[in-house]
Amino acid sequence: MYNLKAIVVGAGIGGLTTAIALKQAGYTVEIYDRVSALRPAGAGISLWSNGVKVLNRLGLGEPLAALGGTMNRMEYRNHQDEPLSHIDLMPLIHQVGQRPYPVSRTDLQEMLLNAAGRDQVQLQMRCVGVEETADQVTAIFENGHRATGDILVGADGIHSLVREYVLGASITPRYANYVNWNGIVDAQPGLCDADNWVIYVGQGKRASMMPIGGDRFYYFFGAPMAKGTIVEPADRRDELAEIFADWPAPVQKLIQALDPLSTNRLEIHDIDPPPRLARGRAVLIGDAAHATTPTLGQGGCQAVEDAEVLTRYLVTTNISVPDALQRYEHERKDRTAALVLKARQRTDTIYGKDPALTEAWYEELKQESPEAVTEALAKVILGGPMR
Repeated sequence: MYNLKAIVVGAGIGGLTTAIALKQAGYTVEIYDRVSALRPAGAGISLWSNGVKVLNRLGLGEPLAALGGTMNRMEYRNHQDEPLSHIDLMPLIHQVGQRPYPVSRTDLQEMLLNAAGRDQVQLQMRCVGVEETADQVTAIFENGHRATGDILVGADGIHSLVREYVLGASITPRYANYVNWNGIVDAQPGLCDADNWVIYVGQGKRASMMPIGGDRFYYFFGAPMAKGTIVEPADRRDELAEIFADWPAPVQKLIQALDPLSTNRLEIHDIDPPPRLARGRAVLIGDAAHATTPTLGQGGCQAVEDAEVLTRYLVTTNISVPDALQRYEHERKDRTAALVLKARQRTDTIYGKDPALTEAWYEELKQESPEAVTEALAKVILGGPMR
């Protein structure tokens, strides 16, 4: 279809990538976000090869490679610093045809904003309603502004208003029963090798460092915790030091090296896979469609995949916009639902929902072959739209 106008609600990774793809297809795009300033939720993101390939196709491969860390291997160690597994990622990279890029979320969003056009994003625009006719759809904003186009893209996150319109009902996010702390530190001796992703696991908790561009590490910690706890930023280093007391020296060094005031502390939620992703001329992408726990590293990648598939059907089919959105839904719904549920199951295993299963997993890590790990990763990557 030609000469479409798209209204994109949400300027995160999914919304901006979709806007870029639609603009490159020749469509008029308006982007809106409810925040007063674009600040990414979280410090870093693991962009696996399936997400990178989409950004490559959009002409962003070179700047992305400059932002990404060189991750050639990954290893699991237990909370007593005993090695559990070591995986060379180069066979995976050659199998799928593209290196993964762990990146700073801020750097990634800056890259996407520059490509989409920073002046194209209208902030402090909270969507409060949707109206639709046979040939148009309108997003209604709290300040009274109305944005009308041929298609409405709901990229407005886990608490999506557009999702309420698409489903005709609300979905309450589900607490995953753990807290995630994350941030960025400069690489330094005693933390982690510059091309290695290390994950320490034990006691139903984990701590990790992953290389990103600029000679830095993205770090994250996770521990099970009741919902509703609050710890002020200034006290977050002390909180981590207590929760991870007696963990290995690199973990202790990381805790001392991090800036507590810039350490994010997030109660992790996901949503049950919704029964539909589109209604008429409105469509859901990213967390609005399939908010997931981060234990597979596929949240951002799936949002980027959404952008590719949505744009492809709009460009290559010409019956109607609603027809193209139904084709998008048919291709995306099962894949994203399966990954949300897989991540949920993995989260429960990592964070000790059933302590016996978690202990069994630690033993499995010792026995699992590197080939089995890379095959599992390849299956997810090659299941995407760009093989």
